[in-house]
Amino acid sequence: MQDEIETEEIIKDIFQQGKTCFIPRYQFQSNHMDMVKLASPDEISSLPKTSWNIHQPGEDDVREEALSTVSLGKVKEDWALGCCPNSGGLDLILMPGLGFDNHGNRLGRGRGYYDTYLQRYLQLQGTKPYTIALAFKEQLCHHVPVGEHDVRVDEVLYEDPTAL
Repeated sequence: MQDEIETEEIIKDIFQQGKTCFIPRYQFQSNHMDMVKLASPDEISSLPKTSWNIHQPGEDDVREEALSTVSLGKVKEDWALGCCPNSGGLDLILMPGLGFDNHGNRLGRGRGYYDTYLQRYLQLQGTKPYTIALAFKEQLCHHVPVGEHDVRVDEVLYEDPTAL
């Protein structure tokens, strides 16, 4: 059984709607992760695979990073005009994980990539993107142990066969 939901169709839909898509690029020697721009939905299958079997651009592949699209001056300007900020950055992050509970706690793979990224995002943007975990029903737990640096997901989505 797979341990993560495939997101290929979601990525295709993002592009069909004319939206911009960013994907994670992990630095395996640390817990650093960037969210880098994907040029097209077809591109993902041609990217090299990591040791975790994840397609991602190589470190020498120069790409736009989502945090580089954040403009604090634009945020202040938008708020001064009384409208919602549209200053770049990310609206949504789909969060991977091995297990989830109904409090939004997430069991990752232990390196803290997403938690560290979200904390860095919060420091730069003043808010974090909405986070959704896509899960198999078997990944739902009564309790997921967390540490002080773990960031909760806003919503966990899973298929409920009894609801069909």
